Amino acid sequence: MARIGKIPVAVPDKITVTLENNTISVKGPKGQLSRELPDCITVNKEDNLIKVAPADNSIKSQQIHGLYRRLIANMVLGVTEGFQKKLTLQGVGYRSQVQGKKLILNVGYSHQVEIPAPEGILISVEANTNVTISGIDKELVGQVAANIRSVRPPEPYKGKGIRYEGEYVRQKVGKAGK
Repeated sequence: MARIGKIPVAVPDKITVTLENNTISVKGPKGQLSRELPDCITVNKEDNLIKVAPADNSIKSQQIHGLYRRLIANMVLGVTEGFQKKLTLQGVGYRSQVQGKKLILNVGYSHQVEIPAPEGILISVEANTNVTISGIDKELVGQVAANIRSVRPPEPYKGKGIRYEGEYVRQKVGKAGK
């Protein structure tokens, strides 16, 4: 059994968890999340704990045992506190702004790049260069942040681009001039 999978998921009092067929749904103050569970995983709810166990001793069930325990824990954490990712724009003239539900980026192209926010994601901008993506689904928050970063990833010579907050970009030496 996986070490992470052995740990039960604690459920706070303000959270309701329902198990129906192969679907788990978690409802809390920030919203509701649900996920399909594979047949090789069994989930039991006892008091304020959720226990995840492999249904059999197959390799597949042992492989995804810890994964589904962590996914359920992220669902519980998401509907109580939520998740957020912060991005920083570095470069001369790089700006961002929110217009309705769209993020508009000016990152050195001849045109503005518009990124629509998916359902359940809130995008906010502070000081034109700091972008915060927040929501209850950790997977979706991370994917939206990765999509925004892929518009202009940081380059290794000057360090210009969009990077995660706290991300270290290793600088390269430019070509040797005579």
